Amino acid sequence: MWLNNILETIGNTPLIKLNKITKVLPCTVLAKVEYFNPGNSIKDRMALKMIEVAEQEGKLKPGGTIIEGTSGNTGMGLAIAACIKGYKCIFTTTDKQSKEKADILKALGAEVIVCPTNVEPEDPRSYYSVSKRLATEVPNSWYVNQYDNLANRLAHYEQTGPEIWEQTEGKITHLVVATGTGGTIVGTAKYLKEKNPDIQVWAIDSYGSLLKKYFDTGELDQKEVYPYISEGFGEDFVPANYDMSVIDRFEKVTDKDGAIMARRIAKEEGLFCGYSAGSCLQGLLQLKGLLKEGDVVVCIFHDHGSRYVAKVYNDQWMMERGFLEVKTIKDLVNGRASQQLISISPKQTVAEAITIMKKNDIENIPVMDGDKITGAISESGLFNKIINNPSIKKQTVESVIEKPYPEVAFDTPVERLSSFITKENGAVLSKDDSGYFHIITKYDILQNLTK
Repeated sequence: MWLNNILETIGNTPLIKLNKITKVLPCTVLAKVEYFNPGNSIKDRMALKMIEVAEQEGKLKPGGTIIEGTSGNTGMGLAIAACIKGYKCIFTTTDKQSKEKADILKALGAEVIVCPTNVEPEDPRSYYSVSKRLATEVPNSWYVNQYDNLANRLAHYEQTGPEIWEQTEGKITHLVVATGTGGTIVGTAKYLKEKNPDIQVWAIDSYGSLLKKYFDTGELDQKEVYPYISEGFGEDFVPANYDMSVIDRFEKVTDKDGAIMARRIAKEEGLFCGYSAGSCLQGLLQLKGLLKEGDVVVCIFHDHGSRYVAKVYNDQWMMERGFLEVKTIKDLVNGRASQQLISISPKQTVAEAITIMKKNDIENIPVMDGDKITGAISESGLFNKIINNPSIKKQTVESVIEKPYPEVAFDTPVERLSSFITKENGAVLSKDDSGYFHIITKYDILQNLTK
């Protein structure tokens, strides 16, 4: 049986048990993996619901223009629905969001306006203010306002909550959500607590957001607000979708910890998720002392990692922010006992080369004519040649010379060396800041991996 359109694929996402990262916890941890929605995020649910309610209330008319401030995922859901229903879209977003998000929205026919991040919500340049202004200027338009639009949380009360209750057979004890607009956590929590008021609801917040401080004290403290890198959650104001009475605890997670955990989820659990999934699971681990055997925890994994390939999943981006401690050739060289490069002249004999290899327990030697690298010899290469012609030992190295080892930068990450060190090529050379060469072999890399 076929579906009538793409909107009918929204919802009924899988609940997947986490097995490796969560071994340190005494309980069962299940991930509600929302990237199975057509727009690859949980926002598809509320986007469609807000449009349907606006249509019912006469706020969105045929041929109209949908206007919203969005970090990308809500825009994706709105744009997909707009394609099917025949609406135009104009979205404002911030310059901290990944470029891929804006490009995807444009691919679906939306107009995207990028606004500065580090301004107050009331600033006329903020993406909130720009979207509100456009809604007053563009004819036949509807301003979505996902933050204060209660159809946002209604979508999760009607869909996400019931799905989780049914999928866990009512055994859920904890709901953990990295929260921004409040729609997901409040709507889902309202339904679940109606079923079982003892279910604990934990909200994950970012440093730089004021939500936790507001939850703890009731105070809107702008001193809590500062720029942060985490995407998709945290706020510098409290949206109307929040009902703090259904939330039991807020926990903050650093930008670094959330990003690192997102990468761990991909590598260890096989789930290629976004930034907020990493922060969600990291927040849960920070609260492990509150968990016990028999608990069933559901974490919402909001979106897909493809939106973050230029950021969280980019080594250079991670290193520039100090999030990724990547070992380089420099680290390998500094971490081993011998710093002196052992080389051989092209005029020395093969027998001398063999003696040097045995004495120093090495398999690869660069051939140097003065201070110039002219080639290399290897134990495996010599073995094949000597088997075929034992008298070759008396010849000079230049008669059996192999091609030089590749030269790479001293700050090259160890992970990248696998593309240089192969079966045919057993080493690389690298020059330090003083101009001295160092050799890195397969053995060096293996030693590093076991540390």
